[in-house]
Amino acid sequence: MPEDRAPGGRASASRRLDFDPDTVERDLAALVLTVVELLRQLVERQALRRVEVGDLGEEQEERIGMTLMLLEDRMELLRERFGLTPEELNLDLGPLGPLLPTD
Repeated sequence: MPEDRAPGGRASASRRLDFDPDTVERDLAALVLTVVELLRQLVERQALRRVEVGDLGEEQEERIGMTLMLLEDRMELLRERFGLTPEELNLDLGPLGPLLPTD
């Protein structure tokens, strides 16, 4: 049995997880920013649907739009701080495809 395999033929945790003390902060930031980006995109889509059906008042539309723009700006600043690109936040889910839409 190869060294990188655990009993039962599964790859061992040390083979699958690459812990590097020098990149822990960046990797954690990438994970958190990925979750925040996913939620930001979901909220943005929901807001657009509500605007399209006329479910929001003009003031609400303005406030949501401004909030989403500020969040996007902050995300960009954080990506720059940790040296991340938007593509690095898009996890590959294998047969399911990418986590975030690529449009």
